[in-house]
Amino acid sequence: MKNLIDKKNTPQKLNCDTEYERLYSVIVAPPAYMEIKHAINKTQEHYLQDNIDKKKAMEQHDRFVEILSDNGCEVIQLEPQKGLNEQVFTRDIGFVIGETFVVSNMKEKIRKRETNVLTDRLEKLGITYTSIDQGCIEGGDILVDKNTIWVGKSGRTNEKAIDQLSQKLPNYVVNTVSLRDDILHLDCVFTILNDDYALVYSEAIDENSYNSLKNKFTLIETTTKEQFNMGPNVLPIGQNKIISLPENKRLNRKMKQAGFQVIEVEFSEIIKSGGSFRCCTLPVKRG
Repeated sequence: MKNLIDKKNTPQKLNCDTEYERLYSVIVAPPAYMEIKHAINKTQEHYLQDNIDKKKAMEQHDRFVEILSDNGCEVIQLEPQKGLNEQVFTRDIGFVIGETFVVSNMKEKIRKRETNVLTDRLEKLGITYTSIDQGCIEGGDILVDKNTIWVGKSGRTNEKAIDQLSQKLPNYVVNTVSLRDDILHLDCVFTILNDDYALVYSEAIDENSYNSLKNKFTLIETTTKEQFNMGPNVLPIGQNKIISLPENKRLNRKMKQAGFQVIEVEFSEIIKSGGSFRCCTLPVKRG
């Protein structure tokens, strides 16, 4: 598999100024121990009885990683740890803004150990990082838009952490987007596709934020069903290529009509835990 690596000592150059420029380097974690033991979001409640087919989840994740690699992306895999059932969602445990790597402060106890696995690997890679130690914040609530950061105010990200992030990054404008109580993260309802377009599920965000987004982007609206099927949680990998779920046919057609190349990838087992392609990637370098 091309460009799939397990680096230990090679320093990485950081750069993420947008959510959509070409993806050159990313951190992922295989779903080897993925399981819904105690539902910690609405999607998991829905799938608690069926739970997750780990073998199928691994196969789907392997295919996803292969597609990233085939598109020129260097893939850094974290070592799966027993008991870390949500570890596949690497987006949440950290995020890169410009040249700054920020390690999240996770709200749920079940996920706090994931950041230790991340920081151990970052140190081996020679990547310096800063941490948020006030309140709670997760990368699924962070979207980078050049000198603007859109931050979801959710059950996982609160004002204390947002204030500390603003202090650490004084050269950025931080726009807070208040989310409906049942929404896990901002990237479950909003994703930037390129300079002009973004996906949004407008019913889940406050009116002022929606108007700000509408003034900035041409918005492709998603339906309630598409939002439940993680429709907004696509992954732009550059050159107007978007990785998306095959189930969201109407939404994929809308993106194609807007000029995007949609790469459909099966991810049915992983979305049962409340995340999809964006959730499963922690970009280190775009450009």
